[in-house]
Amino acid sequence: MIEKHIVLEDIDPIVFYGVNNSHLQMVKSLFPKLRIVARGNVIRVLGDEEDMAKVEEDLEKMQRHVLKYNTINDEDILDIVKGHKTKADAVKDVLVYSVSGRPVKPRSENQQRLIDAFDKNDMIFAEGPAGTGKTYLSIALAVRALKEKTIKKIILSRPAVEAGEKLGFLPGDMKDKIDPYLQPLYDALEDMIPATRLQDMMEKRIIQIAPLAFMRGRTLSDAVVILDEAQNTTTAQIRMFLTRMGWNTKMIITGDMTQIDLPHEQRSGLREALDILSGVEGISVIRFTQKDIVRHKLVTRIVNAYNAYDKKMKENKAENDS
Repeated sequence: MIEKHIVLEDIDPIVFYGVNNSHLQMVKSLFPKLRIVARGNVIRVLGDEEDMAKVEEDLEKMQRHVLKYNTINDEDILDIVKGHKTKADAVKDVLVYSVSGRPVKPRSENQQRLIDAFDKNDMIFAEGPAGTGKTYLSIALAVRALKEKTIKKIILSRPAVEAGEKLGFLPGDMKDKIDPYLQPLYDALEDMIPATRLQDMMEKRIIQIAPLAFMRGRTLSDAVVILDEAQNTTTAQIRMFLTRMGWNTKMIITGDMTQIDLPHEQRSGLREALDILSGVEGISVIRFTQKDIVRHKLVTRIVNAYNAYDKKMKENKAENDS
């Protein structure tokens, strides 16, 4: 009789063990000759060496499954123990899986272009209307890189610019006042990383979310760095951000030129950066259109209606000026 301790790393034990330890109970039933006890993220196995080697291998496969898919069920466990391929293996072109097990993959031609650009370039600009999946897909690329251990951290940032509302009088400390600006980034992360694991990664600063002003003076290395809502940066802000780039770092800058919340007299830093940096080697620019919108079909109609209105207003202004 021998004893081994198997430590669950980088995954949520609650997901691994199942509701009321149902997954663990199934493993026990499949290996009746072994004594299997779990406490926290450590599984203690007692039994003969031959059975021990098999359960150790299968538990490792189960860990890899949960790490990749964020979920596991009884059928998956049975397939792993019996040596069959799991159903999830048949899905192609998947970046990561959501916490519910839904595959996150490109849903338009330009989304695929963003993925291809990420693999080939260190800096990518993704510009286009709301609902095209720019931010969500960028975060999925960052989460994939973190899971594959090609980077050590993810850094997400946004300029803290009010969209017509004043948040300065909200109660609480600085974090409480800033969090409303950063909530869309939290939402995307919470969809891809289990809550317990995400909290742990944020406490260890493996994942960092901060306003753009907090980037000054830093050198960002071994990371995927995403600047969201970049249309609301000033020239000085985006220049400061772009020059934070360190070794083994990829930057994705997303924005929508139709949603600039800066004062009218101030030019968008994103617009200027695109003018200056287009064509620079190592930088890719992906321009999304209404065809790439993957939200509710009404979003496409709303965007088209506003674009038509803006065009009409410009034409009227040009006629009045002449």
